[in-house]
Amino acid sequence: MKIAVLVKQTPDTAELSRVAAEDVRSGQIKATLVINPWDEFAAEEAILLGERYGATSVAISLGQPSAVDVLKHALAMGVGAAMLVDSRALQGGDLWTTASVLAAAVQAEGADLVLTGRQSVDDNSGAVAAGVAAYLGWPLVSAVCQIVEIADNQITVERLIEGAQERIRVPLPAVLSVNKEINEPRYPSFIGIRKANKAPIPVIAAASLGVAAESARTQWRNLRKPEERPQSCHWIEGASAAEQAARLVDLLLAEKVI
Repeated sequence: MKIAVLVKQTPDTAELSRVAAEDVRSGQIKATLVINPWDEFAAEEAILLGERYGATSVAISLGQPSAVDVLKHALAMGVGAAMLVDSRALQGGDLWTTASVLAAAVQAEGADLVLTGRQSVDDNSGAVAAGVAAYLGWPLVSAVCQIVEIADNQITVERLIEGAQERIRVPLPAVLSVNKEINEPRYPSFIGIRKANKAPIPVIAAASLGVAAESARTQWRNLRKPEERPQSCHWIEGASAAEQAARLVDLLLAEKVI
């Protein structure tokens, strides 16, 4: 069995507030770029499945040449191989374009199972996994919190639903979008980092996968951040907790909060 892990290069969550809308439109993000935190759970699960079932794994990313760094991170964790699809010829593409390219890359790698993070921290759509599954014609299971068993060309998983967990069995090949509850991602070891830095990472053009930018179905016309809301802080003073509570209630009533 071969597992494809889809990873993305995203801004460090600590610096998201500094990313401007113009940077997103131009593709020139002025922030530290790292592996999408959600994708680390997918990478870790691919490694664990390799240990359980002897599966091989490959990390696939669509992005700029700098995205090689996130693939090295996946390799340093323990993913077996990596491949970068250069996105520079796909300017103007949308999530559907992304899904089509990644689906084509999965097919080129001959994978039997696709693992993705729940969403990315930049666009937060969570739609790419569904798009990849649609292009491939494979079943999709989202919000996976445990892979129970792989047997008889089927995979049994548990997924989170509101107030409960649901057990599902689907035939392989399949696409799984995993939640953070599924595992605890490991830190890359020093030896793993050294091996990753020496590992060959092929970079292929999206055109070689038969996908072009004109396949985009949506376009951004107006991308902007929400306006900042004015904030203020009131310190509630009083000789006792009861007095402070009474003054707090008075303020809440005055602001018509209660």
